[in-house]
Amino acid sequence: MNNTSQDMEVQHPPTDGISELQFSPQANFLAASSWDSNVRIYEIQPNGSSVAKAMYSHSAPVLCCAWSKDGNKLASGGTDKIGKLFDISTGQSTQVAQHDAPIKEVRWVDGPNPILATGSWDKTIKYWDTRQQTPISTITLPERLYSMDSVFPLLVAGTADRHVLIYNLNNPSVPFKTVPSPLKWQTRTISCFPAGNGYGIGSIEGRVAIQYVEEKGTQQNFSFKCHREGGTSVRDKATVYSVNCISWHPVHGSFSTAGSDGSFAFWDKDSRQKLKSFPKAPAPISTSCFNLNGSIFAYAVSYDWNKGHSAAGTQNQNKIMLHAVTDEEAKPRKR
Repeated sequence: MNNTSQDMEVQHPPTDGISELQFSPQANFLAASSWDSNVRIYEIQPNGSSVAKAMYSHSAPVLCCAWSKDGNKLASGGTDKIGKLFDISTGQSTQVAQHDAPIKEVRWVDGPNPILATGSWDKTIKYWDTRQQTPISTITLPERLYSMDSVFPLLVAGTADRHVLIYNLNNPSVPFKTVPSPLKWQTRTISCFPAGNGYGIGSIEGRVAIQYVEEKGTQQNFSFKCHREGGTSVRDKATVYSVNCISWHPVHGSFSTAGSDGSFAFWDKDSRQKLKSFPKAPAPISTSCFNLNGSIFAYAVSYDWNKGHSAAGTQNQNKIMLHAVTDEEAKPRKR
């Protein structure tokens, strides 16, 4: 167990559940989307302190956010069924996307001109040139979109009923492959490998699968249990928790998992071992991310709706914590 007592708390956090954290790929700017209908941007100082830099609003809870590759723009989507784009240089936000149901995920798709992909509970993914009012393309999904991620040339979408759709962005309108989730329970999170040749997928049942896309890599596929308590024997059933987030270290290629049990851990997919466990937070960890060089791990201690509306009381805290990552914690070890 490593100590998190030195972790720094971000000042002026969201006032309701934190849905997504994303670090800019160019600087230590941290974006946070929230159920309080706002998106906030913080600048993280070298000493770990934070400064609130900007905030813009949706008309309903915000479920997702994503930085453009140049770090100049931040996209977001939410239950108002609208995708917005915030320009860092002007401080202005504009509507750039529209769906018939809440937007669950937004991701930038690399290409000659950056394209924004939005995935929704209306069972579609839409690709947008943010300079135009109509989508470039609309993809019909078999079910509501729950999670989506993209690392060129790969885009992976997970929907209700455990469908996983894999797209080659060189031909983005037709699935390269459609497969059932390797996990038996509802998909909670999907995160593409930094190399763009596979993805990690997590479920509500405390399990993660590592999946390679190409046929030659499938022998390296595996799944493992995590974010569970008890259950050392068949009779002694475990208490299982949702895996809310999988984040990849940008330098070492290791990854983190964070869950409803309030814990996070670092893992190495190649040697299939846990690198580090951390003490539990007093509430679920709803989302997490590494900064551009992997020296900071941000995680949100916030109610994640795993017990439904009945447990969503006003006493629930919403904190964004910053953990200083060491090589010892995140660097893969020899097998």
